[in-house]
Amino acid sequence: MGLLGQGLVLMFAGMGIVYLFLVVLIVTTKYSSVFVAKFDSILPQDAPKKTAKPAVANDDENIALAIAVAMG
Repeated sequence: MGLLGQGLVLMFAGMGIVYLFLVVLIVTTKYSSVFVAKFDSILPQDAPKKTAKPAVANDDENIALAIAVAMG
């Protein structure tokens, strides 16, 4: 029972450390997002740039191109 008991203690200690790390990570993330939100107005966000849509080729041109590629 000694070796099995040591294994169980090690397993519970390892899982406890993992869960403790996850709780610390969640709390840190929560408070850092609140902290950053307070200072978000200092650096304004850039407006998204509008991109021009590329000209769409005619379907007949696309079909002819596909046939030419397939035949070549």
